[in-house]
Amino acid sequence: MTPLRALVVEDSEDDALLLASEMRRGGCDVTYKRVETAEDMKAALVSDAWDVVISDYSMPHFSAPGALRVLNETGLDLPFIIVSGTVGEDVAVEVMRAGAHDYLLKGNLTRLVPAVRREIEQAAQRKARCAAEERTHRSEERFRRLFDSNTIGIIIATVAGELLEANDFYLDMLGYTREDLLAGKIGWDELTPPEYRDLDRTAVEQLRRCGAAPSWEKELFRKDGTRVPILIGVAMLEAAEGSCIAYVVDLSKRRALEAQLRQAQKMDAIGRLAGGIAHDFNNILTAILGYGELASSTLAPDSPLKANLDEIHHAAQRAAGLTRQLLIFSRKQVLQPKILDLNAVVEGTERLLRRLIGEDVTLVTALAAGVDPVRADPGQLEQVVLNLAVNARDAMPRGGRLTIETANVDSDGTWAEQHPGRPPGRHVLLAVADSGTGMDEATKNRIFEPFFTTKEAGKGTGLGLATVFGIVEQAGGLIEVDSEPGRGTKVRIYLPSVEGVPDSAASGFSSRKVGGTETVLVVEDEDPVRRLITKTLQAFGYEVLETAQPAEALRLCREHPKPIHLLLTDIVMPGMNGRDLAGQCCGLRADVKVVFMSGYTADAMPLQGIDPGMHFLSKPFTPSALASKVREVLDAPEEKPAG
Repeated sequence: MTPLRALVVEDSEDDALLLASEMRRGGCDVTYKRVETAEDMKAALVSDAWDVVISDYSMPHFSAPGALRVLNETGLDLPFIIVSGTVGEDVAVEVMRAGAHDYLLKGNLTRLVPAVRREIEQAAQRKARCAAEERTHRSEERFRRLFDSNTIGIIIATVAGELLEANDFYLDMLGYTREDLLAGKIGWDELTPPEYRDLDRTAVEQLRRCGAAPSWEKELFRKDGTRVPILIGVAMLEAAEGSCIAYVVDLSKRRALEAQLRQAQKMDAIGRLAGGIAHDFNNILTAILGYGELASSTLAPDSPLKANLDEIHHAAQRAAGLTRQLLIFSRKQVLQPKILDLNAVVEGTERLLRRLIGEDVTLVTALAAGVDPVRADPGQLEQVVLNLAVNARDAMPRGGRLTIETANVDSDGTWAEQHPGRPPGRHVLLAVADSGTGMDEATKNRIFEPFFTTKEAGKGTGLGLATVFGIVEQAGGLIEVDSEPGRGTKVRIYLPSVEGVPDSAASGFSSRKVGGTETVLVVEDEDPVRRLITKTLQAFGYEVLETAQPAEALRLCREHPKPIHLLLTDIVMPGMNGRDLAGQCCGLRADVKVVFMSGYTADAMPLQGIDPGMHFLSKPFTPSALASKVREVLDAPEEKPAG
């Protein structure tokens, strides 16, 4: 038997039993509940689930039209059948128009079960139809939201290439209006550069065969003639009508990030090479400068050899400057960072800048009050300003305007998203702008490459902007360049702001004696450099113990019968680095002081930069600079041993 739950609106229990009996006789396993008031009917509809409502037309306190209104108010789609022995056909027709599904006479109930089954089946069909319509509506709504989204381009087109519809993202990506693109004058081929059309035709062939084509990368023409790289996938939409749907992803940002990564990898590789070459070259230059100065000091002022030695000295100094720029570019220059006021740095270079740029270039400074402090090496930050200014001057051969600005910048999440790897937060902006010739895109993409220059032969090394790039990166900053031919160039540098009070202490040393009689232990694996250091220190009166091996230096620390006042050691050596050697020597002789030497580099040391308790001598150095540094450290107050 078919289970059936019936809500019977009837004031007579006998009549309700009669209806139930008839439905059981017709093959229905009926469960029913009788109600005779509107309140009871509402409660029954809320508390239980029903398959059908069967109602008498007229009752002392209720009626079929009232019951129909109660049902309609609930929103339930249940068959509503009237069973009555007193109502004529005209009344029945009126109630049917109001929403009742059938009308039966109590004296003839043979149609009851067929009517109930028919109406239950039709109610199920209505429910299924409504569910399908709802699914279709939701699907259409999801597609419309996707179509109207601002994240991906979507187009509908014929397989032949006629565009039928496009969303706003796609139109914005190409710079067209909907009327431009969908007027039938511009087809897929017109938007596609010639070199990609064979690839498109292959995809269309697969689309016809399989109903879809795997995604592929290509380019499209924008309205202004430029190109945009895209990823596209396509599938048939209406095969009979020959229409298809395609998604189009703008790859511009991804290509930009890939280009940045390639540039960073290239710069890193060049930097490692440059740093290694500079380190080795600095050892050679130390010997050239040192022995040249020693030889010059033995000659009379009017000796013809002295002029030759001076030329050697000048050439070696120029070479030292180039290696210093290479180390800065490769971010291997040992830094001595301080908390700085960027405005003070710019103001400190202003007088020199005016001499460098010449009278035909107007210098304008727009320094914002209250800029945050930054942490950087002051000498290198000055070099950034000078290098950018010199580069700007060369771009204004007929004169112009050079503007230097500073400002605080609140870098929000959007800024960080546009600059991968850079956290949001406050930064300090240093901007240098000129009114010069400007650069095209190809030149702009290469300006930070070492040895790349647009200047004529002999007018530049190609290291100026590479040096700026290295300094900014090493300081944890970011550099951006805006430039167009004929519209000048603006370089923006963002440095992380820090807390603290800017260090305004003057640099440099006061004049002091440079000789002495103390004992210095020299550890240097490059023989020419070690011999030069030994000869220099002995000439200034010091007693020198020298070795190329850290193990031998430790033996001398243990066994030398007299005090050792100073350890002068290279940082990078075979077998043991200078930091570890200094730590062990200080363990053996607590009163020994330490000076580190290197032609390298911050990242060759266990810590980045120089700790406040460490003394450092950068190669190449002259004998007088060596003697001055040794004397400075020996005369310094007692401090904790390094290492």
